[in-house]
Amino acid sequence: MGWALILTAAGRGTRAGGGQPKQFRPLAGRPMIAHALAPFQQIDGLAGVCITLEDPASPEAEALRAAGHNVVAGGASRAASVRAGLEALEELSPEHVLIHDAARPCASPALVARVLGALQTAEAAAPALPVTDALWRGDSTVEASHPRDGLWRAQTPQGFRFAAILAAHRAHEGEAADDVAVARAAGIEVAIVPGEEDNLKVTHPEDFARAERLLAPALNSAAPQVRVGNGYDVHRFGTGDHVWLCGIKVPHDRMLQGHSDADVGMHALTDAIYGALSAGDIGQHFPPSDPQWKGAESHIFLAHAAELARAQGWRLSHADVTLVCERPKIGPHAEAMRVRLAEIAGVAAEAISVKATTSERLGFTGREEGIAALATATLVRP
Repeated sequence: MGWALILTAAGRGTRAGGGQPKQFRPLAGRPMIAHALAPFQQIDGLAGVCITLEDPASPEAEALRAAGHNVVAGGASRAASVRAGLEALEELSPEHVLIHDAARPCASPALVARVLGALQTAEAAAPALPVTDALWRGDSTVEASHPRDGLWRAQTPQGFRFAAILAAHRAHEGEAADDVAVARAAGIEVAIVPGEEDNLKVTHPEDFARAERLLAPALNSAAPQVRVGNGYDVHRFGTGDHVWLCGIKVPHDRMLQGHSDADVGMHALTDAIYGALSAGDIGQHFPPSDPQWKGAESHIFLAHAAELARAQGWRLSHADVTLVCERPKIGPHAEAMRVRLAEIAGVAAEAISVKATTSERLGFTGREEGIAALATATLVRP
């Protein structure tokens, strides 16, 4: 059944600096892991993606799951992490699997295609570059020269017949430099395909600058991706003396009823962002059946949706919220609502629009039985 990808991202990358695990640090406008995934998503036949992370319950892991990827806990070593990914893919049972380092954000679709092409006749294939520099052995001084004939610099993605590499990892004990080493220990012959000089592994702080330079031309020449999502919500009136609308407490002679604080405007905007991400709705992320969300402040929901978007490399370019009600009057509070929504979503106030309309005394909003809200969110990714 097609081919699958395992992306190893369980390391912390402390040599790269920055405090945050390097695979989630921003690089050319997107998290590095998004660049590492991109070339595989451009090749036909991808049946599934499994990503190994140190913490599979982290917000980053949730964002990856929302994008449709399987996320599993990595092991104490690279070999253990890859085996965890292979085990997670066993039910899918792909014909082939590619294993790639999340720290290699500059691999090209052509490289992925070369590895997959080699797997049509070989049991395993991996990209590499021939060693062209002179080689020495020594510490602070040269002790000896070493012949470079037949030596290669290994890269990823490394590709295998799925059943063969799963069996090889199950039989392997201890650490291994990479999956080719595991395969060779099991007697699997690995074909070498031409690698790419640009397919660097980001290890040290200066590698980020080089990767940025490599990625910038392709990103600048490509049209940005744009997604639009819509949200709609309704809450009925009950007894009270105020309503929460778009994060602002507005005096009123009644209160909106709901499982949370019933902020109908913020709920509509949150669902619009989830919609643009193809990530469901508020109820899927914060089930009303869960008592912990009883009376919750709606900024929790909007902040969560905005963070999911950022984690997937999207920027909230613009959002438009329309409140439908006879009363209370929205105009005096619209600017404060814009500012508050922008603050929660982490964008400039100029990116948010809040306006209101009546329904000309028609329907439940016209009878002042409740308030409705509609929202549109536009996400952009370079």
